[in-house]
Amino acid sequence: MQTIFDALSLGSLYALGALGIALIFGVMRLVNFAHGDVISFSIFALMWPSTDAMAVVFAGDLPWFLLIPFVLAVGAGLSVLSEIVVFRRFRRANPATMMIASFALGFVIRYFLLMLFSSRPKSISLLPALSQPVEIFGARIPLLQVITICATIAMLFALTAFLKRTRFGLEMRAAAENFTMARMLGVRANRVIMGAFALSGALAAAIGLILAAQTGTADIQMGAAVMLMAFIATVIGGLGSLPGAVLAGFLLGAASVVMQTVLPIDARPFRDAFVYGAVILVLIFRPQGLIAARGTKERV
Repeated sequence: MQTIFDALSLGSLYALGALGIALIFGVMRLVNFAHGDVISFSIFALMWPSTDAMAVVFAGDLPWFLLIPFVLAVGAGLSVLSEIVVFRRFRRANPATMMIASFALGFVIRYFLLMLFSSRPKSISLLPALSQPVEIFGARIPLLQVITICATIAMLFALTAFLKRTRFGLEMRAAAENFTMARMLGVRANRVIMGAFALSGALAAAIGLILAAQTGTADIQMGAAVMLMAFIATVIGGLGSLPGAVLAGFLLGAASVVMQTVLPIDARPFRDAFVYGAVILVLIFRPQGLIAARGTKERV
């Protein structure tokens, strides 16, 4: 049971990250490599820099019903601002140009944080009550792990309902399948794209909250590892496919945890090599991804 909960918890992080990347790719055909830096920025927004380069937590003591919306709003706001300032200028550019722009934006965010806070990880106490263990089916699980799994599932159901039951969600799905036709039918491009960036930024901020609460530290590089695995999950699931991104995220999390458990002690440092080897096999036999997006299928 402990292994199952660990796999679901890690898979939840990868699924949220992959979902944020797939949302942007579906609408703009953009792989946003600044997504990991949005994760870091969302947590550092809780701090003020001081003269000795040490950060002072100023919002970590807020009640959770104020803290969580604030961090989510920071992530959504930063993503929307990046779309307005940077990516809107590149809409007619080829995907490689937009991808390079996302790399540049990520470096700008990262070095802005480096200028304010230095590269040293900062110790923070974020939602400390969630570190208490609870017993479920004979396994002692940190409460945060249980909440992470439940919150991820709840967000996935809420996002599914939003995309399928609301007008804005339908417009977003139409734009993801055929953006040019959607605009010809009256879909407002700016509104749809800004909505996709806001959702993606909020998901990134949620990942930042979970990571900061789990580790008790804020690090400028904290989003890099999640971004890498989330991008891999997006490719495995099928670029532009939201269900595929979520499924692949959970599968990658499960594979990482299972290999950490079953591999011999001497082989555990090479866990990621085994995981990436499995990724290569999947892409060899199914290069279009587990669930190919309808917008990428050939039309007759």
